[in-house]
Amino acid sequence: MRLRLLLLALGTFAVGTDSMVMAGILDGIAGDLGVSVSAAGQLVSVFALSYALLAPVLATLTARWDRRRLLLTAMGVFTVANALSALAPDYGTLLATRVLAAAGAAAYTPTASAVATALAPPERRGRALATVLGGMTVATALGVPVGAYLGSEDWRLTMWLVAALGVLAFAGLALLMRGLPAPTAGAPGLRERLAPLRDRRVLAGAATTLTFFLAFNSVYIYLATAVRPATDGDQGRLSLILLATGIASVAGSWLGGRLVDRLGVRTVLLAGSVAAGLAFAALPWLSRSLPGALVYAVTAPLAGWAVGVALPHRMASIAPANAPLLISLNSSALYLGIASAGAVGSGAMAALGERWFPLVSAGLAAVAWGLSFTTTARVRAERVVAAGEAGARVRVRA
Repeated sequence: MRLRLLLLALGTFAVGTDSMVMAGILDGIAGDLGVSVSAAGQLVSVFALSYALLAPVLATLTARWDRRRLLLTAMGVFTVANALSALAPDYGTLLATRVLAAAGAAAYTPTASAVATALAPPERRGRALATVLGGMTVATALGVPVGAYLGSEDWRLTMWLVAALGVLAFAGLALLMRGLPAPTAGAPGLRERLAPLRDRRVLAGAATTLTFFLAFNSVYIYLATAVRPATDGDQGRLSLILLATGIASVAGSWLGGRLVDRLGVRTVLLAGSVAAGLAFAALPWLSRSLPGALVYAVTAPLAGWAVGVALPHRMASIAPANAPLLISLNSSALYLGIASAGAVGSGAMAALGERWFPLVSAGLAAVAWGLSFTTTARVRAERVVAAGEAGARVRVRA
């Protein structure tokens, strides 16, 4: 099982690198294709929005597909799209290839997460999810810096790097990912599969994911600005802070999986939201010095990615038979949060200034905590009532 999870994680590593590295090569794209940097920045937004919109649609349309076939198709589309991005002769073509890459990613990541939960026993599903999603956090610490370095010479080399990662993941899946659990026999139709969208628990879970990742990324996107007093414009200091952020992200994903299995989803959601919210609220003071900035760079992603593991676990547990669709909805909410964070962070800076704008993220983290507290408490109460009713029925029969 461990090898299979690592292969799935290799695919999410490729997806994570692709989705996050673009921000580091926008200047090169703009100069090569003759567009403004702001226009090049739309490539990031288009990828995120396409992913968000396509993930639940593709999960529904491919519900009856063999899981191995779906993983290979998704990774194949993703890999070809990145190769086409590397060859794109103009901005319009590049924009279209980003939509195609998002389609492959939107089909792959939720499926890989659902397969991970199917492969693992119930008591280890948190760790299985953490391993697969850990590919995305490792991308922040390794894939993005390497891709950005290559992109400083030629942005097309970055796209070729992502395509090469896709080829490796595809080959591993093709050779070793066999005998996966088949989709449920007599799988429900489209209407039945969309039924969870009317479930308030599903909508609350998606809203929690959207709000939390909006809070997290509204600071992360502008982290260089937020910690400028600590770095004083020194690139070496900023690189150290970013390195700490990447390592803490990986550690947070690893820790989150183990805490979910040991303490439960609700505890991780509530504690992680509090820790992240306090880090956002303290950043205006922590950013005054390098040690303080490093405290933030460790605390926020450690808590944030622990929550990031708990959120899809929570969604999948609502209706396990529909886990791929529910995890795809969680992924959609996550990418909508990322897509919106640039505008929210920019608006927060305009309203509060470069020092105080993280307070908006602290407020959003508090909203995410409130959603987690009220909705997970309701789920737990419903289970208690259901258990009581079942017990009463047993006593009546007796």
